[in-house]
Amino acid sequence: MSELLQFLFSGLTVGAVYALVALGFTIIYNASDVVNFAQGEFVMLGGMITWFAHAAGLPLPLAALIAIVATAALGVAINKLAIEPARGAPVVSLIIITIGASVFLQGAAQLVFDKQIHSFPAFSGDTPLRIGGATIQPQSLWVIGGALVVFAGLWLFFTRTLLGRAVLATSNNRLAAQLVGINTNFVMTLSFALSAGIGALAGVLATPITLTAYNVGIGFALKGFAGAMLGGMGNPKGALAGGFLIGLIEALTAGYLSSTYKEAAAFVVILLVLFFMPQGLFGRKSTERV
Repeated sequence: MSELLQFLFSGLTVGAVYALVALGFTIIYNASDVVNFAQGEFVMLGGMITWFAHAAGLPLPLAALIAIVATAALGVAINKLAIEPARGAPVVSLIIITIGASVFLQGAAQLVFDKQIHSFPAFSGDTPLRIGGATIQPQSLWVIGGALVVFAGLWLFFTRTLLGRAVLATSNNRLAAQLVGINTNFVMTLSFALSAGIGALAGVLATPITLTAYNVGIGFALKGFAGAMLGGMGNPKGALAGGFLIGLIEALTAGYLSSTYKEAAAFVVILLVLFFMPQGLFGRKSTERV
């Protein structure tokens, strides 16, 4: 029983990171119907910038805040310099642009920082907590709590605010949203800022556990995308559930089968969802008249 509980703790911790990445995917998708594959690089930048600023002598909370703000600003820059000029292009072209942005950010991080693996101190120390015969790091509670708080904030944003509803209206019909007075360019800018900031927060929370390097972003992007697909692309509740499920599937696969198969779990999930449940667990079924 304690062994299973240990695997569950591990899965919930990494699943919370995937959930944050999936929530970032959801924000951009709701605003533009575009899947932003640079989302994983935002996680990498959150960890790397925090490490760099903390190593330079800044207090850890200030370094983390600088990382989140700087990454959010970078997300806005990607929207302004790469996405907006291509507005009106096919969605596939916009997705390719985000993949190009991901490659660029990874290369830039390698030049600006280095190729080494880095970390910084956990927020509440490294003394593990014992629960039911298993142990969990205090930092894991920060990661899980961060995912839940971000989800609650996004749920309130999308369902209880005019600006959040403007984002959903822009996704549903961009032209109609413009006709009723919604500033769709501002909606896109805000969406990229929120998405990048959430990604950076995931990097800040996870780095004391998972470590960080210039090339970790692609893995987070693929796992977060798998979580978003599993839960239902564009659904915050689905992104949260899907991210946690991917983490649990990975942990149980590594624990009871082999760690060799752990990395393949997310890709198997993507294939199964595409084949048998394209709308995801919480996505809405839709029909299209042709």
